Amino acid sequence: MKTFKILTLAIIALMSTQVLAQETVEKWSFEFNVDASLATTKPGGTSLNPGAGFELMFQYRFLPHTGIYAGWGWNHFSSDNSFAGKNIAFEETGYLFGMQFTHPLGIDNLSYFIRGGGLFNHIELENEDGDITNDTGHGLGFQVSGGLDIPISKGWNLTPSVKFNYLNRDLKDNGTTMDLNLNYLSARIGFVRHF
Repeated sequence: MKTFKILTLAIIALMSTQVLAQETVEKWSFEFNVDASLATTKPGGTSLNPGAGFELMFQYRFLPHTGIYAGWGWNHFSSDNSFAGKNIAFEETGYLFGMQFTHPLGIDNLSYFIRGGGLFNHIELENEDGDITNDTGHGLGFQVSGGLDIPISKGWNLTPSVKFNYLNRDLKDNGTTMDLNLNYLSARIGFVRHF
């Protein structure tokens, strides 16, 4: 117990010095990004057409190069023919969270970043009218991404990147359970506001 208290005090002291050293660094940011996606799997044996989506996220930088993020995302893939019928759309929506490491490249204020984190998402199947015909329910997955952080004006940055999402959920349909593995690769462009 005594070791735990000493370790806790040491961590608090270390973080206090980091906070004092970062007073001029903007710690908070908000990002909106859009993407074009290609599925790398066939959920339920269904070939998916190229998709698109977006994410909204907040980030808190607690060290000069390291921060945590949380947000919400949506991605849409259409299909011509699927196990659920013709023209069924597969939509992945839910929450994202993780850590980001950003480091300067030493060229014109450019930086690179890498992100890794979790998803708490679900997959909805929608018909041509936009009605939800089935839903997997939320579950855990993961995402990794990396890209460039480009300052475009005071407090604003542009973040082109590549992302990989992995989500495996069970879909119950007419008394049977099907494994839906929706993995995809995305090319993204983000707009970040620091404050």
